[in-house]
Amino acid sequence: MEDEEGCDPTAAGGRGAGGTADGGAGDAVLARRAGLGDREAFAVLVDRHGPALLRYCRTLLRGGDAEDCLQDTLLAAWRGLATFRGEAAVRTWLFTLARHAAFARLRRWPVSGSRPPVQLEDVQDRLRDLRADPERSGVESALREALEVALDLLPPRQRTAWLLREVEDLGYDEIAEVLGTTPTAVRGLLERARTTLARSLEEWR
Repeated sequence: MEDEEGCDPTAAGGRGAGGTADGGAGDAVLARRAGLGDREAFAVLVDRHGPALLRYCRTLLRGGDAEDCLQDTLLAAWRGLATFRGEAAVRTWLFTLARHAAFARLRRWPVSGSRPPVQLEDVQDRLRDLRADPERSGVESALREALEVALDLLPPRQRTAWLLREVEDLGYDEIAEVLGTTPTAVRGLLERARTTLARSLEEWR
């Protein structure tokens, strides 16, 4: 990911440029420093939130598009931090940028060849377990794949709401900010997503 000067603000070698970031500093402090051009502060934010952002991108996009979506998100963040005023939490703002990047790619390259539905219940706890230990038994590997397929079949906004709530543990208000809607609407999205997933994954009961 390169900015207008041809430099990658997320590259490990860029950390010496600022030299002021504290890995224990809060997001707001790091965002202010990064907004003033501190690449090291930005790199700490990337280390802290990049994995979650990539998980989010991978939930909406396939293959290299997810990695490209993350790079689009980080570049938008680097460019936008100078004017970021902290009305939302940094994490919420980053997920909002990721949503814009992902949906832009979905509009350009709609996902095709959707796979047939598969089945399971109690998906929230099981997904946390499977993400924590992907090298589980063959049954649990099949379960994880089944859940990923079922998630693919959800409309993007339901999928986004489910991921942010059940995997990233965002609150209803934060999810509403990311999606540009209300907490009540988020609850509706989550209820429909959970119902669809439980029905699709029923045979794993």
